[in-house]
Amino acid sequence: MSDNSQFKWIQPRDPGSINWYGLWTLYKKEVQRFFKIFLQTIAAPIATTILFMSIFKLALGNLRPDINGVPFVEFLAPGLIMMSILQQAFNHTSSSLLVSKIQGNIIDILMPPISAVEMNIAISMGGVTRGIVVALASLPCIHLLFVELSIEHLWAILFFSISGSLLLSLLGILTGIWSEKFDHLGTITNFIIVPLSFLSGTFYSVERMPGFARVLIDYNPFFYIIDGFRYGFIGSSDSSIIFGVYFITSLNVTMWALTFYLFKSGWRLKT
Repeated sequence: MSDNSQFKWIQPRDPGSINWYGLWTLYKKEVQRFFKIFLQTIAAPIATTILFMSIFKLALGNLRPDINGVPFVEFLAPGLIMMSILQQAFNHTSSSLLVSKIQGNIIDILMPPISAVEMNIAISMGGVTRGIVVALASLPCIHLLFVELSIEHLWAILFFSISGSLLLSLLGILTGIWSEKFDHLGTITNFIIVPLSFLSGTFYSVERMPGFARVLIDYNPFFYIIDGFRYGFIGSSDSSIIFGVYFITSLNVTMWALTFYLFKSGWRLKT
């Protein structure tokens, strides 16, 4: 009879425990995914932000009046950085899931002993990381080339950059799960993400918008994220910062619950 003591039996996982190793591995995979295509995922959005800043400063910088007592270029810079954060966070999670589904390797995520909570955390944090990396790389470029940005409220910069990128990461997860082809992803990008970006007050003060447009802006989460992030740099805002904190937090909680349910049920992931 063989000696069973030489074998290391694998103990069943405690359902209440967290698979930290699996969570970290999936998160690391998501981060390595966008670092491997650095020129597309990090360098390209930085170049786009610099291009926007160049056009507005060289062509319109001296023609635009101050906004809320702040020079136009200084008002514009935080909005462009935040818009880039949001777009990159959304692009990461939505493309990650959709490509995995199309290539058929989504099974590599579903088969390991990783719970829905752990998948939600790892994938969404991958999108948040990509957005924050783009922001950290964009800030010194804008500071050195265009305008000296000062920090008035660090907490607002940290809160709105992290919570905003988390919201778009979760929206990207929802889009990636729902989409079955790249046309679906393009539809969400072109008809939801882009309009919300341009109705966010990035390039203007919403106080100058007509009444019907202001109604649309008041229900636009992008507006509160960008306005709060800008408040951290210039010290003034077009909205209530406290309301923005509660609004974005409630949206994140709602989106988190929804994406968790979709991972848990396997809707459009296991078929």
